Amino acid sequence: MMSPSPIRILCVDDHPVVRRGIAAMLATEPQLDLVAEAASGSEALEKYRESRPDVVLMDLRLPGGMDGIDTIAALRKEWPQARVLVLTTYAGDENIHRALKAGARGYIIKDTLDDDLLSAVTAVWQGRRYVPPQIAVQLAEHGPRVELTDRERQVLGLMAQGHRNKEIAAQLLISEATARTHVENIVAKLGVNSRTEAVVLAAQRGFIQLGSELNLKRD
Repeated sequence: MMSPSPIRILCVDDHPVVRRGIAAMLATEPQLDLVAEAASGSEALEKYRESRPDVVLMDLRLPGGMDGIDTIAALRKEWPQARVLVLTTYAGDENIHRALKAGARGYIIKDTLDDDLLSAVTAVWQGRRYVPPQIAVQLAEHGPRVELTDRERQVLGLMAQGHRNKEIAAQLLISEATARTHVENIVAKLGVNSRTEAVVLAAQRGFIQLGSELNLKRD
């Protein structure tokens, strides 16, 4: 079923070049209509409130302390009917799980926008999920989602910054033994053999985002 009128779209991406490229693609599709753009999570909420689009194209990496997943959750909280399609370069299966849990209806890879944009937007507008085959395959390869507790995520972030167990304990106001237990649990859940491997794999799968420098130390 196609929409009798163009599907109205809000594009959320902090890169003007990306937004211009998406606008150019949308202009070639008479079934799609770009009605608003936003460069941050807070702006996305404002633009949604003003334009009430049919579908939101959402990048996950946004500035200002409110990333794409936070923005999806905020949109869905205020407007449960909001339909969100995530724009991604495939930053790991954990980001996909988190985005879907927050309320996204699907994923589209930026490199395949030319080929998949219309079908992806239409599917999400119709209330269906859209997950490209290549992402579905990678999700299947990783198996069940790895569930880390909030505390384990905090510890993992500090591990990525190169902190030793003693330093992690001091920052989180826990004992060194407890910090060591959290590290051991993280290593076990990720199925690796060391804290270094845990941080690298966690970055690949989207549990954490590493800066330009990674400072790893051993206990």
